[in-house]
Amino acid sequence: MRDTVRDNVNAAVAGLRGKLSDRVARLIDFRIGLATEHRLADHDRRLGDIGGRVDEHGHRLEHTQRLQEWSANELERVIPQVASFETRLAAIEDLLAAVPAGDAEQVAQARSLIEEIRREHAQIRVRLTGVAQYEERLGRLEERQA
Repeated sequence: MRDTVRDNVNAAVAGLRGKLSDRVARLIDFRIGLATEHRLADHDRRLGDIGGRVDEHGHRLEHTQRLQEWSANELERVIPQVASFETRLAAIEDLLAAVPAGDAEQVAQARSLIEEIRREHAQIRVRLTGVAQYEERLGRLEERQA
């Protein structure tokens, strides 16, 4: 009978041990779950912030690329004009260097030519400024519509 009681007690203790280990395991799992939920929520929030910043930088990069493309286009358009002006100025400098110092008529003619070129330069600068402002406004309107 002692053996039977001992077997019953051992069986009861083993059952209690199983229940106790199950409860401890569930408690540990619950505590780990609480700790990781907060961390996961924090990581999700941070990841959302980073994603928002990446999107913002992407939009800014697109805008910058559009401006760079416009600037490159304008530069390509203006380069031939600048080269033409440089050629004309070099030709004028050659004329001025070739004129003898005592020939007043040619010096006066060269000066009037230089003044005419300066006027043309001023007019071209005004026109280019107007075109640039117009294109900038168009760019802003296109950006608003996009």
